[in-house]
Amino acid sequence: MRKATTLAILGMTMMIGVSGLVGAQESKPAPPPIVAFGSDSPERGTTRVGFWNTKKDMGAGQFAIDYGRPVWKKDYEDAAKFDAMTRGKVYRLGSNFWTTLDSDMPLTIAGTTVPAGLWYLGLHRSDDGATWSLVFIDPAKARGAHIDASEIGRAPVAFKAPMTVEAAAETKDKLTIDLIFKRANPKDVTLRVAWGKLQLSAPVQVPVPSAD
Repeated sequence: MRKATTLAILGMTMMIGVSGLVGAQESKPAPPPIVAFGSDSPERGTTRVGFWNTKKDMGAGQFAIDYGRPVWKKDYEDAAKFDAMTRGKVYRLGSNFWTTLDSDMPLTIAGTTVPAGLWYLGLHRSDDGATWSLVFIDPAKARGAHIDASEIGRAPVAFKAPMTVEAAAETKDKLTIDLIFKRANPKDVTLRVAWGKLQLSAPVQVPVPSAD
């Protein structure tokens, strides 16, 4: 009898314990509607082209691209996975905060007129995966809707410039954006994006002002 009573008490104790655990789980507070996040010293890259008037010894224009440098993952080399991430989508270019183009002069990128000012950048890949474009987003509209760079798919696209797919000479472990030019011909610049085995480029024509 004593043994039966002891087992009954033990069973009730276990049931109370389990009931308390379930209650604790059910009463776990919901996360707040708005939470904050950040980045600890994120690595960023900058590429810039500047022009100097040697006659007047003063600046003659400049533009620069600032971007986060995500690491290329081995998984991206799986064509099916990479296609699922990029085909038919506006794709994030960079990491953390927006990749930006800041120019104090109008530019022509692959035949597309880009007004002077600040632009958020992204990439677009066609539905068939054959073509890529550089995407330009008006920062004012993105700010107005509080759109994070990770949500680039819902940002309104102002316009696009076509990019050429190139054969990559090497694999870039981190995103690398370069503005390549020759000092003897500063009006013609090449914009190159390299990440993993993906390499894209676009010609940039710059309206360098007269030195007079």
